[in-house]
Amino acid sequence: MVEMEVAAIALDAANRVPIVILRDLSERRALPIWVGKAEANAIMQALDGQTPARPMTHDLILSSWTELGYAVDKIVVCELKDDTFYATITLRKDEESVHIDSRPSDAIAIALRADAPIWTMEEVIAEASIPVDQDADDAEREAFRRFLQGVSPKDFIGTRPSDSTDAEAN
Repeated sequence: MVEMEVAAIALDAANRVPIVILRDLSERRALPIWVGKAEANAIMQALDGQTPARPMTHDLILSSWTELGYAVDKIVVCELKDDTFYATITLRKDEESVHIDSRPSDAIAIALRADAPIWTMEEVIAEASIPVDQDADDAEREAFRRFLQGVSPKDFIGTRPSDSTDAEAN
């Protein structure tokens, strides 16, 4: 398994569907995962440290698990099958571990709220990741960093996934 972090949320230029871009900690590989608008907003809120006035779905799930004594141990993007990513959320309570099937977008939104690590199976990285250009010059990297810092949830207003039931298909 390879530990990943959320590097960015972007829009697919062809169909304006949000994409979560995970990047390994060595910044050599990036894994794009197409997600729905609502999930992209939930991830952006967590990245921005925004706390809604009332709990959103991911906040409610996390607080319920916490009230029951569970902590989010990690999430794992564990499989890519028929162009669809799969993930698991691992909860821990004392010595007990529970694995919950999840869409990657929901798992990522919860992991960010719980400050839990995000992992990806090496087979998924081998099949679906893209290399990060290590030869880009400093100006190019800085321009990309500025772009990523300027992305916010309001950038997704008015976007529509072409098929929200298949938004996490690659």
